[in-house]
This record gives sequence, structure tokens and C-alpha cells, in this order.
Amino acid sequence: MRDLPSRFRAPRRFLRDNGLSLVLVALFAVSIAGMILTGQADLNVERARLGEPPVGVTAYLGTGDFLSALFENWESEFLQMSIYVVLTAVLFQRGSSESRDPDASDRPDDTAPWRGHPFSGWIYEHSLGLALVLLFLASFLLHWWFSMSAANAEAVRVGAPPLSLAEYLLEPKLWFESFQNWQSEFLSTAVLVVLSIFLRQKGSPESKPVGAQNAKTGG
Repeated sequence: MRDLPSRFRAPRRFLRDNGLSLVLVALFAVSIAGMILTGQADLNVERARLGEPPVGVTAYLGTGDFLSALFENWESEFLQMSIYVVLTAVLFQRGSSESRDPDASDRPDDTAPWRGHPFSGWIYEHSLGLALVLLFLASFLLHWWFSMSAANAEAVRVGAPPLSLAEYLLEPKLWFESFQNWQSEFLSTAVLVVLSIFLRQKGSPESKPVGAQNAKTGG
């Protein structure tokens, strides 16, 4: 990096220091673009089958079909992360890189001195878990609303009465959409916790060092 002209050093350092976030955001952008285009195409296939005109991309983005599917997935991801953050604070798995060591569970600097109100200190100490829980709740509420919108649009199409928000909360469809994603999130997290006991990924902070014993706990 010393050999580079000064005007190139800052951008290169920025890319190096933020590469993980940038690549993940890029993958998100590609994935959501694919979701939009394929979802629109699938909806238009169904509309053509029913003799209805196709919808454009902009119109599709406002449909309950798209928004329900979008927030249904966000809901499950934020549930997984919030549960994981909270459970790893209180539970252990010996040998896993994803767990604190049960024989040395206290971490340095984990309780910083707080000069403000004690409640403010508690909020900061638990801010990551709280933020993820709030994101889960917001995603669930949006999934609930737009899933109801999609179901009511279908009800109007077949001449059935629409459901209220409270009525739709008791509908199996809403909970099937949620549970089908929740189960996969919990399974994949459990698989990661257990596999990290025995398997390695060189260079990854989510893995123990390649030469570490299986009984070593934590990264």
C-alpha cells in the first residue's frame, strides 16, 4: 500500500476495511433484484392463466404478494439473529466456536462503567439484542399486514368476504408462512453450532483455529 499514490490509498483501505459489509450488501441487492423479477414473472403467469392483464415491476412492488414474501423472510432472519444473540449470552455449547467457554464465561470489558442513569447503561449493554428483537417485531407486523392484503385480494377475486387484521391473525396461512421459515433458521443455527465443534474454516472468526482441539470452546 506504501507504493500506491496517495489518492489510491484511501479507497483501497476503505474497501479492505469494509469488504465484508460491502459484499453482503451487494449480494442482498442482487438477490432482491432476482426476487422482484422472478416474482413478477410468476405472478404474471398466474394472471395470464386467469385471463387478467400483466402487472409491471413498479405495480408488483406494491402488491401484497411481494411485500408479504419480503417481510416474511426478514422476519425469520431477525428472529434467528435475536434469539441467537440472547441465547449465546446465557447458554453454552462446549467445543463450539459459537459459544463462550463455560469454565471462563466472564469476558473482559463486558460491563463498562456507566456514568449516566443505570437504565441507560442496561439499554446499552443489551442494545444489540433489543435492536434485533424490534426489527423482528416490525417485520412480523409488516408480514402480517401484507399477507392479509394478499389473502384479501384473492378473496375479492373469488367473491369471498375479506378478513380484518384481527381475524387474519387466527388464519393458519399466516402462521404456516412464519413457521416454515422459523424452523429452517433454528435448524441452520443449530447445525452451525454443532459443526463448529468438529470442522474448521481457515481464517474465519466463526471457526476455531485449524489446529485447535475439538474441546476448545469459543473462537
